[in-house]
Amino acid sequence: MKEKTKKRLLWATAIIILLFLLVTAGFFIFRQQLLEKAISKVSEKMKSEYNSDFKIAEAEFNSFSGVSMRDISLVPANGDTLLRVNSLKTNINFGRLFVGDVQLGTLYINDGFVAVLENENGKNYAAFLRTANKQTATPRTKGNIARRAYKLLNTALNLIPTDMEVTNVELRVENKGRNATLNLQELRLADKLLDSKMTIVAGKFKQNWRISGKADPRNKTTDLRFFNRDSGQIRLPYIDERYNVEAAFDSIRLNVSEIEMSGGELHVDGFTSIVNLKVNNRRLASKDVVIRNARFDYRMRFGADFMAIDSSSTARLNKIEFRPHLAYDVRADTIYRMNIQIPKMPAQDFIDSLPEGLFTNFEGMVAEGSFDFDLKFEFNKNKPDALIFETDMNKENLKIVKYGEANLSKLNTSFTYRAIENGKPQRAIWVSNDNIYFTPLEQISPYLRNAVLTTEDPSFFSHKGFINDAFKQSIIKNIKTKKFARGASTISMQLVKNVFLTREKTLSRKLEEILLVYILENNRIASKHRMLEVYFNVIEWGPNIYGIGEASIFYFEKHPSQLSLNESVFLAGIVPRPKAFTWQFTNQGTLKPHVIRKNRYITNLMLRRGLIQNDTVAMNEPVILTGRARGFVVTEQDSTEVDSIIIDELDEFDF
Repeated sequence: MKEKTKKRLLWATAIIILLFLLVTAGFFIFRQQLLEKAISKVSEKMKSEYNSDFKIAEAEFNSFSGVSMRDISLVPANGDTLLRVNSLKTNINFGRLFVGDVQLGTLYINDGFVAVLENENGKNYAAFLRTANKQTATPRTKGNIARRAYKLLNTALNLIPTDMEVTNVELRVENKGRNATLNLQELRLADKLLDSKMTIVAGKFKQNWRISGKADPRNKTTDLRFFNRDSGQIRLPYIDERYNVEAAFDSIRLNVSEIEMSGGELHVDGFTSIVNLKVNNRRLASKDVVIRNARFDYRMRFGADFMAIDSSSTARLNKIEFRPHLAYDVRADTIYRMNIQIPKMPAQDFIDSLPEGLFTNFEGMVAEGSFDFDLKFEFNKNKPDALIFETDMNKENLKIVKYGEANLSKLNTSFTYRAIENGKPQRAIWVSNDNIYFTPLEQISPYLRNAVLTTEDPSFFSHKGFINDAFKQSIIKNIKTKKFARGASTISMQLVKNVFLTREKTLSRKLEEILLVYILENNRIASKHRMLEVYFNVIEWGPNIYGIGEASIFYFEKHPSQLSLNESVFLAGIVPRPKAFTWQFTNQGTLKPHVIRKNRYITNLMLRRGLIQNDTVAMNEPVILTGRARGFVVTEQDSTEVDSIIIDELDEFDF
């Protein structure tokens, strides 16, 4: 019985070997025809789907599994040549074909270019951006994210040969007169070591770059460094001109230590780092922003229905170390999560590690003590109103010993304030009792104090600079409208912005505003009473009108203590757009009906909150301009535009 089994196994093995030999022989005999058929199939696909001519002048096998090709080109119809290669030689792992993989063993490319052009002839790559017809496209079905990602990575890595040599290949980019050329003079990969030399030219700009390090595509690991072969930093000239972003750095390092599929999950581990990154963009900051050292040790996880940057990942920014956790989860609903944790660290290390040029008001600041910080964000695409936004900060003996450029303690003294408009400082406002227009908080009508608090910051006296719920509602509305439609600015934030910062709309200014408000509110630098008093005496109330003392005379020829209920509500209503008052009055100097309705809403809100009494006489008293403001009134205005502004303002209130 055992003898029969052995014979059957031997016969089966022999048959398999014979079949393999027959297939191999068949491939060897007909391989040229198969190669030509494959090329023809690709050419037909390029013609039918992309209206482009794909040609190979000569293609032949030069060894058992080695192919050489000459004069390869891809030319879109009525467009400039997209690709041309003089000669290409490659070797395909024949054994891998039997398991369905295409794995390159070697690759040699000499003389060629890829041209991505947009000029008077149009875009030569436009046909390759077209999506399939919606009526004929097959609906996408939900798939296993981990498997799809692993398959994609495997396919990409298999197309990277273990031995490679590329010489004199260019990437040419042209976009409406902007030109850049990246010439890859040589690239060699052998014995898992990669080295390359390239030159980039854009106008008068020229630099020599180098990428070198370890690359092992079969074991799915790499450790590469990108730097300038000459002295100085690497610059990105085309991005500079195309997107108005100046960027430069000393070097970038990319490391992938492991790509592993285990237990139905894909893990990708490694790190990336950058040295002396310098960025300049008008939306970012008014100066160069410099990051000396940054590193991200990442551990990415992909499951069947989620992908995430694991919480064991660590990011470093100079001396600041934090743990980011980002996730996209479709197990139940479509949920986006973000958690940022800064473990306990010295406050001075945090200040010293802030990017240069991004926080200019913190330069020179000295702090004592330590802190830790935690931020939690979660957004459910199908339940946007259930958004989670929570922050927590624990302090230990935290104290500001010396201020930087923004000396917050000046709020407790007399000082000169200059508003910035269109980048230009305006006339000086002396915030002091010596200024005849300065009005102590006690001498401002209670109607106005309560009206401004109602419209701008109802919980001013109880919060510490920020209102988490307001931030949440702001984020929800901005996500729903897919634009920045609502802010969450408190009086504390407005005060810091006015007194210590410019009005430039940059990320730098907003970040400085947040940090300065936190320091102001949490270190008891100025009392709430004093902050509100300064606020009323410096904010803009009209054209070249600053402070409530000037505003009361400008509009009503009154002292702030004499303002009526409806006059106060009107003044509170124009704080977000002080020059918009010119649209709100009739030729007789009285408020238009839709403005009266808006102001009545604010009045009723104050009544419901117990801030005023139900005084029908006061609530129906007309608002009539008697001061110089009447000469600024616009007599004809598109009511649709005004109504839209009023609606936007009403949306900011808490019903």
